[in-house]
Amino acid sequence: MHLRLTDEQKMVKETISKFVKNELIPLENDVLKNEREGRPGITQEKLKELQLKAKECGFWGIDTPEEYGGANMGNMMSALVKMEVAKTFVPFKFGGSADNILYYANEEQKKKYLIPTINGDKKSCFAITEPDAGSDTRNIKMTAVKDGNEWVLNGEKTFISGGNEADFVMVIAITDKAAHQATGRDGVTCFIVDREMGWKSEFIHTMGEWGPAGLVFDNVRVPEENILGEINGGYKLGLEWISAQRWSVGARAIGMAERLLQMAIDYAKERKTFGRPIADRQAIQWKIADSAVEIEAAKWLVLNATFTLDHGEDNRHLAAMAKLYGANMGNRVVDRVLQIHGGMGYTRELPIERWYREARLWRIYDGTDEIQRIVISRNLLKGNVKVGQFI
Repeated sequence: MHLRLTDEQKMVKETISKFVKNELIPLENDVLKNEREGRPGITQEKLKELQLKAKECGFWGIDTPEEYGGANMGNMMSALVKMEVAKTFVPFKFGGSADNILYYANEEQKKKYLIPTINGDKKSCFAITEPDAGSDTRNIKMTAVKDGNEWVLNGEKTFISGGNEADFVMVIAITDKAAHQATGRDGVTCFIVDREMGWKSEFIHTMGEWGPAGLVFDNVRVPEENILGEINGGYKLGLEWISAQRWSVGARAIGMAERLLQMAIDYAKERKTFGRPIADRQAIQWKIADSAVEIEAAKWLVLNATFTLDHGEDNRHLAAMAKLYGANMGNRVVDRVLQIHGGMGYTRELPIERWYREARLWRIYDGTDEIQRIVISRNLLKGNVKVGQFI
């Protein structure tokens, strides 16, 4: 058992850290100004420029298999990268990647959708959530009815990340009502649907700077060849997509929390009350100590979840734990840091309130806190997982 990063992992982590410090953090004031004035934090042109700079450093398709021109760093290394990038709120992501389930595409679909997505020529999104079906996938109502060589899709999806910008959507719809009603898992299929086929999107305003989309399908006709994976096999794809996101939430929370904690430490040394730095106050010291302990605990949960996945083992239980604890840790830390900064923390002059609003979402999407607790407790009570099994 080795509890330290390898030399290669350290090198990658340090390189990403330098990229964030030199290329992204200097943009923060501009991002805050743009967002205050109702504009996107950075333009698509600037994002592309940054992605190409990262590519020059060897960071392109960090999760993409080598056969598609990616680096294929593995899940644990990907988590470390996400932690570093999350130390800034600048809306950046590396180029050269595609949704994990898009690799289930057949050869023709790969040419039409996967390769252009990896190359940055197309944008995708995944849609399973509906107005009456978030965590409760049994309540999905969107249908796909066969008509000759086409399927006719009707229904709505909501809170879809990237849905406003996507060129195509991988959408889950009911193709066998009886099977779906019986289990809540069977009888649904994943379709690749181009925007030009007729679905529409609408921006959903939120308390954060980021906004998801509502998607509407009104008799949208999709050719048979656009089924992704197997017919009635959509639930498995949906679960795989969601599972990959859960530990990622924990990783992002760690990066944010580490940056915020350092801000709190620096501010506590400078800010004086009654003639002394607030760093001398026990109330402040305990906030800093509790935050540091919780960050490290979350880090081990995330790294264990990704280590397990990299070794071909089922990590769904650990991913649920990493998501639950990481998301809540992030919320607690940003709240403490805002409190340490007092009134300045509440202003838009600093990024703390922005992170405060963003972090609140982490406890909701990709499975709420309550769903993670159901998953974790059910695994233990049914004996699917043993206490202390993963070390």
